[in-house]
Amino acid sequence: MIHIDNIYKNFGPLRALGGVSFEVAKGEVVGLLGPNGAGKTTTLRIITGYLKPDSGAVTINGLSVADADLRTRKMTGYLPENAPLYYDMEVVEFLTYIARLRSLCATDIQARIDEMIDVCRLSEVVGRSVGKLSKGYRQRVGLAAAMMHKPEVLILDEPTSGLDPNQIVEIRNLIREIGHERTVILSTHIMQEVEATCSRAFIISSGRLVGQGTIEELIKMGKTSLDHTVGIKGARAQIETKLSGLAGFEFLEWISSKSGVERFVVKSTFGDDRSDEIFRWAVDSGLVLTELSSVGASLEEVFRELTQN
Repeated sequence: MIHIDNIYKNFGPLRALGGVSFEVAKGEVVGLLGPNGAGKTTTLRIITGYLKPDSGAVTINGLSVADADLRTRKMTGYLPENAPLYYDMEVVEFLTYIARLRSLCATDIQARIDEMIDVCRLSEVVGRSVGKLSKGYRQRVGLAAAMMHKPEVLILDEPTSGLDPNQIVEIRNLIREIGHERTVILSTHIMQEVEATCSRAFIISSGRLVGQGTIEELIKMGKTSLDHTVGIKGARAQIETKLSGLAGFEFLEWISSKSGVERFVVKSTFGDDRSDEIFRWAVDSGLVLTELSSVGASLEEVFRELTQN
């Protein structure tokens, strides 16, 4: 549905994007992750046709954004971080205005507005001016406006920025529901946002793509090792000696001792869950294993690693 091919964009001496390439399949909900200033918003503005790249190409559903600008815009709904709303308009009045701008058939406008009010859960604020709504409701109004023309692609730039925890959960749930029907790119620097809503993610840093894949694949990209917590019956010194000789693991630290059980943390140098190997090692060594658990790197840790190096 979306194909980004080696796009570059400079703003004077500043290089905002330096050869970004990725693809998004039809019906996918993907996250575009990156720290502030990484180039996320620039990428989205190029996809939607608001900016032109210095080089490279973007296609939506096989159409070049540069050559078929109006047709690709008709296929795209875009919600910037600061939703472009008219605060003095009443909610339905504003959505009607958007529907007319999008050239919806006059006989279909009311039905489409009713549908968007239902989908974006705006019934409680009908009759109120947009400027008197909470930021959470204003984001919903912006989302309804972005989807008014039934776009095949929905581009969301920091849709939960500035919202309280309850509003964030509501918007996330709404994005998940929307994702069942259309292709969505969600730009954010919040890891939980991507984990809660996206099937894949792209990590961008300093204008370059530094990671892409499913959440599990991204975590494996990091150099952060996997910690295994083990509890073993026996003498601490004897267990430490045996643990230090465990192939492919690095001994980390002793945690505690209670009722004859010594607890340790060992780290897998390959970053994979190797609990089965630890279990077999304990059996072969004649040790009584009372605890075995693994804690892998989080997406946040990998994000920091990929974007700080």
